[in-house]
Amino acid sequence: MSKLLIVESPSKAKTLKKYLGKDFEVLASYGHVRDLVPKTGAVDPDHDFAMKYEVIDRNARHVDAIAKAVKTADAIYLATDPDREGEAISWHIAEILKSKKLLKDKLIKRVVFHEITKNAVQNAIEEPRDISMPLVNAQQARRALDYLVGFNLSPLLWKKIRRGLSAGRVQSPALRLIVERELEIEAFTSQEYWTIHLESAKHQHVFDAKLVQLEGKKVEQFTITNQAQQQEVVGKLLAVSAGKTTVSRVEKKQRSRSPAAPFTTSTLQQEAVRKLGFTTSRTMRVAQQLYEGIDIGSGTVGLITYMRTDSFSLATEAVMQIRDYIKQNFAAEYLPKSPIMYKTKAKNAQEAHEAIRPTDISRTPASMRAFLTDEQFRLYEMIWKRALACQMTQAKFDAVSIDLAVGSDANLFRATGQTLVFPGFIAVYMEGVDDEEEEGESKLPHLETGEVLAVQKIYGDQHFTEPPPRYSEASLVKALEEYGIGRPSTYASIISTLQDREYVVLDKKRFIPTDVGRVVNKFLTEHFTRYVDYGFTANLENELDDIAEGEREWIPVLNEFWQGFNNQIHEKSNVERPGVEMLDEACPKCGKPLQSRLGRFGKFIGCSGYPECDYIRNANANNNEPTVIGQEPESGKDILLLNGPYGPYLQIGLPEADSKKKPKRVSIPKEIPVSSLDMETALKLIALPRDLGQHPETGKKVVANIGRFGPYVNHDGKFKSIPKSESVFDIDLARAVELLTQANASAAPIKELGDHPDGTGNIAIYAGRFGPYVQHGKLRATLPKGQEPEALTMEQALELLSAKAAKDAPAKKAKTTTAKKTSSTKKAATTTRRKKASAGESE
Repeated sequence: MSKLLIVESPSKAKTLKKYLGKDFEVLASYGHVRDLVPKTGAVDPDHDFAMKYEVIDRNARHVDAIAKAVKTADAIYLATDPDREGEAISWHIAEILKSKKLLKDKLIKRVVFHEITKNAVQNAIEEPRDISMPLVNAQQARRALDYLVGFNLSPLLWKKIRRGLSAGRVQSPALRLIVERELEIEAFTSQEYWTIHLESAKHQHVFDAKLVQLEGKKVEQFTITNQAQQQEVVGKLLAVSAGKTTVSRVEKKQRSRSPAAPFTTSTLQQEAVRKLGFTTSRTMRVAQQLYEGIDIGSGTVGLITYMRTDSFSLATEAVMQIRDYIKQNFAAEYLPKSPIMYKTKAKNAQEAHEAIRPTDISRTPASMRAFLTDEQFRLYEMIWKRALACQMTQAKFDAVSIDLAVGSDANLFRATGQTLVFPGFIAVYMEGVDDEEEEGESKLPHLETGEVLAVQKIYGDQHFTEPPPRYSEASLVKALEEYGIGRPSTYASIISTLQDREYVVLDKKRFIPTDVGRVVNKFLTEHFTRYVDYGFTANLENELDDIAEGEREWIPVLNEFWQGFNNQIHEKSNVERPGVEMLDEACPKCGKPLQSRLGRFGKFIGCSGYPECDYIRNANANNNEPTVIGQEPESGKDILLLNGPYGPYLQIGLPEADSKKKPKRVSIPKEIPVSSLDMETALKLIALPRDLGQHPETGKKVVANIGRFGPYVNHDGKFKSIPKSESVFDIDLARAVELLTQANASAAPIKELGDHPDGTGNIAIYAGRFGPYVQHGKLRATLPKGQEPEALTMEQALELLSAKAAKDAPAKKAKTTTAKKTSSTKKAATTTRRKKASAGESE
C-alpha cells in the first residue's frame, strides 16, 4: 500500500522520511499553498463572505508535485503543523486535490504530532482524524477580517496621508500602544523627592535603613520634596538622636519562591529578548529549527515540542522523565513530593496540548552542544533549563525586617534584608525581568529588640521621578498578551510589520514611533476609535477562539464586524487630511507662515504659500546650520549634525582651509530618528565599520557596516544585508557568519549536472528569484513550470539552453547588424569630410 505524508517544511520532511520507511513518500507544501486573490472582491460580504483563493505562485510547483504523487498513492496523510494555520493548510491541500478530482477511492486523513520523535509520529499515524472544520473556519475568519480591514482602510490612508501605508486589524492597536507610551513620556514632568537614610553598624557590619515614619506620620514618596526640607528633617533627627538609635522591632520570617511555568510561545519570546538578546522573529526561527529536527549523530530528531502554544501543561510521561532526571542528578530535597501542575490561562490552549519542552530531558545542552549552532544551543539550553526547573522545589529565603527608633518611636527607620537559605529551582534557572529591579540579596547583622546602636550618619538622598520606559520587544509582547491583542503565534509578525512599514524604529532595543507612525495612529484613533480599541480587538480574538472551539459560526461573526466597519469607512471618506501643523514662524523666502507636514520621507517644514513659494527644509535640522552633538574623544573635534541633499549626516569637524583632506562623514540610517540622536549613538555610527573578528573557516576579517542599501556584513568581498529586526551595532560574529552562510547557500547550485559535452564549462541548476534555472557560462534558461530541479537530466538541460540561445540569437544579430550599419555610416561620413577638406570646402 503506497502512502503519502504531506508536511509544511522540507527539513521536517527529511526528518520524517527517516522515521516512516519505504512505504511512505514524504513531500513538503513549503508553507501555505493558497491565499486570497490579491485584489478587491476576494472576500464577498454580499454572498456570505465567499472567498476567492488562488495557488501561491512560488509554491505552484510544490502543489504540482503533491498532485502527481497523489495519483499513485493509496492513502494521503496531512501532517501540517498542529494549529489553526496548519489545519487550514491541510484543508487547502485537500480542496485543491478535490478540484483536480484526485481523491476518488483514496483515504485522506489528518495526523497531528506535537514533537518530531519516532514514537510521536508513529502514534499519530496510527490515530488519524478528519480535518477539523471549526479550526479551519477560525483561520478563514481571521484571514477574511484582515483582508477586509486592509483592503478598505489602507486606501483611505493612501488618500488622506500618503501612498504605501497600511492599517491592520491587530497591528494598529499595537501601534497605538507604542505611540501612547511615547506621548506619556513627552507629557511627563519630572518631580523631585528625597529619601532619608540612617547608617549604623554592629561588629563592623554596616547597614542602611530608610525613614518610614516621621513624628508619628507615615513618610510617603513626596513627603520631602526639596533640599531645604531635607536639611531641616536631617537636622532635627540628628538632634533628637544624640548619636544613638534603638532597635524597636525585629521580625523574621521564611519566604519561598516558586519556579516559573514551562515556556509558552509568549514567555519564550520574552525571555529570549531579555536573556539572549534575540528578536521575537529570530526566536521563532531558531525554535522552528529545533522543533523540525537536528542531526545529533545517531540520526535526525526534533529536540523540542511544537513552539506555537498557549498551554502551560506537560505530558505525564514528560513530567515523570523530568522528575527521574532530578532524582538522579540532584539531592533529594530538590525533588517535590508530587509533580507540579500549571494551570493554563489561555482560552484556546487546547489547540496545542503542551508547553514548549525538550522532547527528551536526558539530551542535556552539554551533550547537544557539538550538533548545534551557537544560537540553537543558547535557545535550547534556556528551554531545557526552564522545563527542568519547573518541576523542582521552591527556593527558600530568610527575610528580616528591622525598625530603628530615633529620639522616640515616632521616628522610625526600616531596614530589610533576605538571605538565600536553599536555592531549589534557582540552582538551575531564574526568570528574567523587564524594567523592575529584581530584589537583591542582602544580609543584616543579628539584632535584638531594645538593643542600642551608634548612629554613623543620617543623610538625605535626592531622586527624580522618571517617565515610564519605552516598550522593548519583551515588554511589548507582554502587553499584547495582557490586552489580548493578537495571539502569541502572531506577535513576531506584528512587530516585523510595524518596523517594515516604518511606523516604529528600534533604538537601544526600545520602540520609538516615527512621524508617519504618529500620524497614522492619530488618524485611526480619531476616526476609527472602535477598531483600535484594545477591548474591541481582544473581544474579536475571543470570538475567533469560540469559532475554533465550535461554539460560534464564523459567518455571523464576520457579518457583525463588517456592518459597523463598512459604515465607518463610508462616513470617513471625506475627512480632512491629517498631519499639517501651522508654525509660529515666517518663511524666510516670502514671509508667509510656515507649516509642518508629513512627506514621503517623514516630517518636513514648508511654506504655506506652496506652490507659489517652494521653500522647504528638514523638520529635524536647524535650517542647515550644523548642530554640535559632542566631541570625538580621539581628535577632540566637534561631531556635527548636518542636513544634506540625501538626508541628515554626521561630520567630524569643519573642513580645514589649508588641507585637501575632507572631514569624515557618516550617513544617519532612516531607522534612527534624528530627534533621538544622542552622543552614544553618534559615537557608534562614527566607529563604523565594526570589526567582528576572524571568520572561523577562512581566518579573514568579518566586518559590519552601513552602506547605500542599509546595514550589512562583509567577508572576503561577499556582502549580506542585516535584517531590519537586528542592529548593526549589536550583531556578533556568530550571527554574521550565519548570515554569510545563508548568502553562500543561496548562491550554491541546487544540482550540478557536470561539464558541457563540448568542454566549454560546467552546467548547474540554481534557485532564482523567479524560480529555478539552468546555467552554462552566462547563458541562463528558466525551468518549465512543474519541472523538479532534482529530476532534470543533462539532455533536458541542453535542450533548454539551446532553445534559450536560439531565442536570444535574433536580438543579438539585430544588434550586431545595427552596429555594423552605424560603423559604415560613420566611415562614409568621415570619407566625405576628408574629400570636402581636400577640395577646400568649408563644413
